[in-house]
Amino acid sequence: MISVFIVDDHPVVIEGIHSLLQNEKDITWMGQAMNAQSCLGFFVNNTADVVLMDISMPGMDGVELCAVMKEKYPGIMILGLSTFNQGLYIKKMVEHGASGYILKNSSKEELIKAIHAVHKGYMYFSGEVGMALQEYQRTEKELPVLTAREKEILELIAQGYTNPQIAEKIFLSSFTVDSHRKNLLAKLGVKNTASLIRLAVEKKMI
Repeated sequence: MISVFIVDDHPVVIEGIHSLLQNEKDITWMGQAMNAQSCLGFFVNNTADVVLMDISMPGMDGVELCAVMKEKYPGIMILGLSTFNQGLYIKKMVEHGASGYILKNSSKEELIKAIHAVHKGYMYFSGEVGMALQEYQRTEKELPVLTAREKEILELIAQGYTNPQIAEKIFLSSFTVDSHRKNLLAKLGVKNTASLIRLAVEKKMI
């Protein structure tokens, strides 16, 4: 028997997953928590084989909770459960001890497959998650080095400054700033300013 516990701040998600698992003969439902504090409180006197852990929760999020749980209870397997399919979130969960990561729109079959896999000590990523992680790792390795001036301008772009405002702030011409902005787009392989800022934040460039 595999004992399963879930921590998620959405009751409908908890109820939905409970209903998917309740008739599985080799899975026992241990309980649920809606935040990190309640989860940690449960494990003071109880245990479970696999914890399904939401990433985005008020207070301590799933990444932090995962690290705390693995430090306190290294034998418990943690399976990240999220609507987020960004490589950065997936990587952080794995770095903090998660044995897998699936999306909340996964099928019942995939959920059960993931629970069995991590319980046996394997890593498990649903198809979309695996591809997102591979893409993130690929782009992370290929990330170009920015000059000090490019980094400065990128910071100001992220703060919402226009080209003329940046030019005035760092004593350059608007034409030069515009050239730097275009070079940043080309260098980082993005099409517009919104994508540029999103990539910079995700890769912790700013």
